[in-house]
Amino acid sequence: MHLRRGEFERIRSVLLEVEPDEPLTAREILDLLDEHGEAFDSAHKVATILGRYAGTEVEVIPDRPYRYRIRHN
Repeated sequence: MHLRRGEFERIRSVLLEVEPDEPLTAREILDLLDEHGEAFDSAHKVATILGRYAGTEVEVIPDRPYRYRIRHN
């Protein structure tokens, strides 16, 4: 049986590799994921996944549009 990495772990690994200086929108994160060979359906899907980890592993900046930053543990 082939195990796939979880969606959050895929997003997290790309963001930790890139180390953006500023929080990013879900659209910007989606573009980065695409550049690194990680396919996701939409920016909405990325935002939904990151929202599940808000307050623990993800900082959500309630701007328009929302921006996200992975916390380094």
